[in-house]
Amino acid sequence: MRGKRLLMIPGPIEFTDEVLAEMGKATLSHVDQRFIEEFGQALEKMRKVWLAPGAQPFIVAGSGTFAMELAVANLVEPGDKALVVNAGYFSDRMVEVLKVHGAEVDVVPSALGDVPGIDVVRSALKAKKYKLMCVTHVDTSTGIRSQVKELAAAARSEGVLSVVDGVCSVAGEELRQDEWSVDVSLTASQKAVGVPPGLALVVAGPRALGAFAARKSPVRSYYSDWGKWLPVMEAYEARKPAYFGTPAVNLVRALNVSLGQILEEGMDARFKRHELGAQAMRAGLKAMGMSFVPVREELCASTLTAPWYPEGVDASVLGRIAAEGAVLAGGLHPEVKTKYFRIGHMGASGATEILATLGAIERGFADSGYYFEAGVAVAAAQAVLVKG
Repeated sequence: MRGKRLLMIPGPIEFTDEVLAEMGKATLSHVDQRFIEEFGQALEKMRKVWLAPGAQPFIVAGSGTFAMELAVANLVEPGDKALVVNAGYFSDRMVEVLKVHGAEVDVVPSALGDVPGIDVVRSALKAKKYKLMCVTHVDTSTGIRSQVKELAAAARSEGVLSVVDGVCSVAGEELRQDEWSVDVSLTASQKAVGVPPGLALVVAGPRALGAFAARKSPVRSYYSDWGKWLPVMEAYEARKPAYFGTPAVNLVRALNVSLGQILEEGMDARFKRHELGAQAMRAGLKAMGMSFVPVREELCASTLTAPWYPEGVDASVLGRIAAEGAVLAGGLHPEVKTKYFRIGHMGASGATEILATLGAIERGFADSGYYFEAGVAVAAAQAVLVKG
């Protein structure tokens, strides 16, 4: 569309026309039977998207940070020991959330651009009696993907609850909550789930719900308390009205539409599409001479890419790229904030958007005086996409 800029940041993202149309509908009462039906459908669809048929979904107005708190506040009691597997900026944030709720937190550290080895994490899990372990699936600051399957299995073998921050992964990266023994996973609506910002989405498995039920002290948050929200979720799924806090009606209706679109595509097909798109994006940027914050290929996420600026190029290039039609994000990790940038490619963004974005990157970099063979990025990405 003439004059339209693609929003290719790690959230908010590009949304489908159907989702945006649903947002624009007249707002219903939160106890209107039509809304109750749509809310109930959305909860049921979440189980299928998360691949967690035995788990309890929560849909609550809030951000991704609130989803983090909604997850851990209900599991942690003062003095409980928690282990955080560090992957970057948002792992550090999880440490802060845990400490607010009284946890004694240990961190398995990692170098910038890397994640801790699975054997190191196993050793840490054996060193103390932890109640839960927190893992960031994809760190939005660096584009690093952690080994959730292996880490969750390690936690389960030690009787430790696993909490996965899937803000930048759910519905884009492969995540099989039940099969992988993940006890809680969380995200926010504006990422790969494909709904404008405003919903905190959490899915809690049976072990997590059991730990919550066995608490000896009250939850240290009024709004985050599962005890307040669980009866509401159960009522809506039973197609009955309920109230604790007014739900974000239009966002929930849009969520129901987006989850339906995700399931229509199919989870395996969706995982593959995101992986292929990320490979194409990296191939294009490599052809221009760029490298990435993750130190190894297998650590690179499927939902976003974090390239280093080449020598002679700085953040001013992002304005030039935006003028060419694609809005990208600057760096976020405080250690290297000015040295790299971030490209989101998740949700509805597919091959067309990736190629258009790489074209805008080429033109923006050329305008900055960076030398490369014109068209090389688009050609390299196209080769990956065609090969499939």
